[in-house]
Amino acid sequence: MNTVLTMLAAAAPVASGWTAHTLWLRRRLNVARRDPLTGLRTRDAFTRRATVLLRDPRAVVVLADVDRFKHINDTFGHAAGDALLKATADRLAHHVGRSGVAGRLGGDEFAAVLIDDHGTASDLLAVLHAVLARSIDGQDPAIHTTVSLGWVRAADFPGDDLSALLRRADEAMYAAKQARAGARRAGLGRLFATVTGRRAGRAGARTDAPVVGVAA
Repeated sequence: MNTVLTMLAAAAPVASGWTAHTLWLRRRLNVARRDPLTGLRTRDAFTRRATVLLRDPRAVVVLADVDRFKHINDTFGHAAGDALLKATADRLAHHVGRSGVAGRLGGDEFAAVLIDDHGTASDLLAVLHAVLARSIDGQDPAIHTTVSLGWVRAADFPGDDLSALLRRADEAMYAAKQARAGARRAGLGRLFATVTGRRAGRAGARTDAPVVGVAA
């Protein structure tokens, strides 16, 4: 018995060390999966979680792009631009809630997958658009802008993966931005033909692509 107790006592520091090391690794991994400015998931981390959520037929994919972001940066400085991005991320994450996921894809572009429990995504996104347009607490009231939203119901395109759904949302978002319409839903038409995932109007996109249908 004494031998067993001695062995257990000797092993305890090692086990404790491994436990601490495991917790440290988990914390480091969690940090690596978060955007350092906004705290949202990075593109890879967002993709992993969003892919799981798309198994739910109620899933809605949203793409958001901050309007006039370069103007804010150039006029008020990068600190103001960072504050705007952080506020946008916080508001988006709050609106999506724990049942969904939000991520920063890069620059001033964000994505989300939310679960539309009641079939009211259009109303929910209209509210989100209004929330995202509010001035930032503690900042100059002039430091605000709108955010263009494009969205698509995953159930409308059962053969599409996350990448394809994001392209559809991207097309709708671009249409919303061009029309200053706030939010647009991807229609049931074909996607724009793209080169390396670029939408029409972006460098690298084809100019002879068919126009996708959109609905408010």
